[in-house]
Amino acid sequence: VTTLVNCPQNPSGKRKGRSKRARVLLVSVEEATLNLLDKGEKIAKEAIVFKEELHAALADVQKESQALKVSAEAFTSDPCYLPKRQAVVQAARSLLTAVTRLLILADMVDVTYLLEHLTVLQRTLESLRNVSSKSDLQKTYHKFRKDLKNLDYLAYKRQR
Repeated sequence: VTTLVNCPQNPSGKRKGRSKRARVLLVSVEEATLNLLDKGEKIAKEAIVFKEELHAALADVQKESQALKVSAEAFTSDPCYLPKRQAVVQAARSLLTAVTRLLILADMVDVTYLLEHLTVLQRTLESLRNVSSKSDLQKTYHKFRKDLKNLDYLAYKRQR
């Protein structure tokens, strides 16, 4: 998108080498979008919250990706024609907006999941404070360590 937006308003009339670069870029964007859609589908299947919103965002990314493909193919056939360039820039921006929305939703799912595990850990900590026997202390402390380890792993996974 940046490359297209920052191009001169009146591109050179020379066609040599221009179409190939645009086609290579288009293939790269298509592959990246398919990869994102695949990962998004996995997230949507596992998600407990925002399931409908995730599916809608995935459909939007798919639609905008298809629109970019159509306008980019027209652009690669005539890369020096400014209206085709403007159309592909607009389609790329729309795809970028759809992808951003999907990423924000996926992040919201991830944060919700972390908060649920944090709540479990807080409950275990509270029950650890209220134990009355040594055996209960050992059991509860073991559960606390397990919950803490789980939360630590999820935080590590998110950071990665």
